[in-house]
Amino acid sequence: MIRPWSAYGVPRGERLMPEVFRALGYQTAMVGKWHLGHAHAGMLPHNRGFDHFYGFVNAEIDHFDHTKLGGLDWQRNGRGVRETGYATTLMAEEAVRLIERRDRIRPLFLYAAFNAIHAPMQAPEETLRQFSHIPQKNRRTVAAMTHCLDAAVGRILAALDKQDMARETIVMFLSDNGGAPGLGSDNRPFRAGKMTCFEGGVRVAAALRYPAAVRAGGEVRQMISVLDLLPTLAAAAGGHPLAGQELDGKNMWPQITGAAEVEREPFFVACKRNETADYQFGLRYGPWKLVREVNASKPPAPDLLFHIGEDPHEQKNLAEAEPAVLKRLRAELDRWRALHPRSDIDSSMNPHPGWFPPRDYAEAAADYPLPSG
Repeated sequence: MIRPWSAYGVPRGERLMPEVFRALGYQTAMVGKWHLGHAHAGMLPHNRGFDHFYGFVNAEIDHFDHTKLGGLDWQRNGRGVRETGYATTLMAEEAVRLIERRDRIRPLFLYAAFNAIHAPMQAPEETLRQFSHIPQKNRRTVAAMTHCLDAAVGRILAALDKQDMARETIVMFLSDNGGAPGLGSDNRPFRAGKMTCFEGGVRVAAALRYPAAVRAGGEVRQMISVLDLLPTLAAAAGGHPLAGQELDGKNMWPQITGAAEVEREPFFVACKRNETADYQFGLRYGPWKLVREVNASKPPAPDLLFHIGEDPHEQKNLAEAEPAVLKRLRAELDRWRALHPRSDIDSSMNPHPGWFPPRDYAEAAADYPLPSG
């Protein structure tokens, strides 16, 4: 987790998606949440492959005054901007402007990272009134925030239609994790939610629209991860600029278009549960899933084994009934953990001694030279 006081970010040696699409001849733009490093100007989106960036660099900014811990966290291409309005609406307006004012010669790659429905739980009063029939406050706010997000996505799709871009544009809509039950979300019938490796925390709905090549109304049952987005979209764009770059994801475009089945290797997930050394690990291997809890202050908990194909809600632990499967998945998880040991990066929730929020996060980043790493 990158905190406001964190000095680290994604290493500059990692080639990011906008850099790949820029190499393919695309103009690249982003609106919304960055949260991949902000301590140095070289970490900011407009220095990591985006021709244009409008949004914020931390997590959990105020949706109305666009601050984090009192400091302004709202910028356009490295310069702080003070604007009035609900963040979701402002991001949609910027996305529409980018579509309307794009270079007509080059194709457009647009990444819209909305912070709704992320905490803090805030929505415009007029929208909240539309959901006054929902008694639970956080649930009511989630509904209002989702309503605003739906309207924002609708404005972007309408802009594509108006610009006659819809048929030749790939639109993907997805979330990065399941909802947080303590903040009004409900992931049922799936188990648990955000900050866990159960299906409620890692399994989300996604939608793709590409009239030129993908039949409407289709369904992909194969698991697809956010790690697959870069190789998949690069392949869909007709380019292969990934030579020499080691990726964890796979090209799932043949699966999406129905051209071929794509087989998955074992797939691993790790989730840090709190500020101590408490983790949860998940492993998908075909229809099987292993969930392991690691708690620094307690004896090891028994591993859980589920058949996701038959039990997607993870209600029946088959660890005792399927010892051979359990042994194989345990070995795979142990192997993976040995290859990827715990990072020693400090992501403490407590600021370092002497740290205080900057007046403007963009301004603070500009005070530091481009990092070498």
